[in-house]
Amino acid sequence: MEHFPRSPLPSRRDALRACWLMLAAPQFLPSAARGQFADEPAAASGPILGDVREQPYRVGLTVSAVGGPCRNIYASLPIPADWPEQKVEIVKEDFSPDVRGVKYRSLLGGVKQMLIDIPDLPAGEQARAVLNLKVSRAALLPPTDTAGLRIPAKPDKSLRPFLASSPSIETRHPKVTKFAKSIGEGLDGWAKVEAIYDAVREKVEYRSGSLKGAARALADGWGDCEELTCLFIACCRISGVPARTVWVEGHCYPEFLLVDAGDHGAWFPCQAAGARAFGGMPDQLPILQKGDSFRDPDRSGQTLRYVSEFCRGAAGGGSPQVDWIRGGA
Repeated sequence: MEHFPRSPLPSRRDALRACWLMLAAPQFLPSAARGQFADEPAAASGPILGDVREQPYRVGLTVSAVGGPCRNIYASLPIPADWPEQKVEIVKEDFSPDVRGVKYRSLLGGVKQMLIDIPDLPAGEQARAVLNLKVSRAALLPPTDTAGLRIPAKPDKSLRPFLASSPSIETRHPKVTKFAKSIGEGLDGWAKVEAIYDAVREKVEYRSGSLKGAARALADGWGDCEELTCLFIACCRISGVPARTVWVEGHCYPEFLLVDAGDHGAWFPCQAAGARAFGGMPDQLPILQKGDSFRDPDRSGQTLRYVSEFCRGAAGGGSPQVDWIRGGA
């Protein structure tokens, strides 16, 4: 058997430009927004839905049988899904005859996957399974009133994963804990989280490099988009603020949850690296997944920070060559 995992963020180091081409992710939207994307209750002081950008997006793979036939090829890959600020429509399914089965599943935490089965692929042949999508992604404006927003006193069980440690988000590391507790003494709610945001951006200089996590970024004083995101999320969680990672092509950014006087929660974005953006962002790139601690049935026993593409297959005399497709059409 051969396995073909993919690096989670193949282009995340390309340029600082990617670090501020992002937008946010509210869990609950104002009433004006619900009619477009989500039929969910609104927070009184949640983000405000702005302009909507419709964009084509393709995701899938091609598999070639090189040097002989290949059998029992199986692949899974993340695909954009509906979120309150995003709507995804399938425009066309492009499946070659060798593709005998396509299914979809959702993982706990915020990932939708396409599952592909190719039982037999003759030598020299190429199979494909590609989705042509229309992604409608909204811009967000910060809330007009933040005075009543506060840290949830009794977070719902569904928020527990966003208050715990995750890969590269070391909430129990003593230096990270000490740093988090030194920020915003006496502050609460929006002011507390904004103090964390400013402290992280002041402490850690943006600089491209390999993934090293929150603790190492704090010690080194520099890191890229992922490190700044990891440290911000870790500090939020230590302070009792639910926070999570949002993944888009080539980049990630954090969002945090606060509740209003009626205990209605809202997710707010912030750009950890690049141009300052706290509580709202104007740009719109397709969301691939949300979260930073996943269990994927295809990778038993592993806790994943990001659910990447996966493929396995029996050679049968040949070698399956996989090319992943992901991006704007």
